[in-house]
Amino acid sequence: MEKLKEVPPSFWLKVLLGVGIFVGAFIILRKVAAMNKVVLAVIVFIVVIVGGVNWIYERNEPAMLTPFINKIAPFFPSKGSYGGKQQGGPKV
Repeated sequence: MEKLKEVPPSFWLKVLLGVGIFVGAFIILRKVAAMNKVVLAVIVFIVVIVGGVNWIYERNEPAMLTPFINKIAPFFPSKGSYGGKQQGGPKV
């Protein structure tokens, strides 16, 4: 019991938060399983597209996805590309 007294309260808060997130995710997954699959597919598609476009624009993707994002990034605008074009001035 004395070893448990030495554990900081922030650790117990993190454990409680982790358990709460796990239980919440379980409840959400149960609700999602009962949803119409077409609606679920549309929601997942929108979330993936918004997340992917944000990664390409901000270039803050996870390290394991960088090779893939590097291949498709030239086809999309990025955060620094617009400012670089504006600095060049008009072409005559």
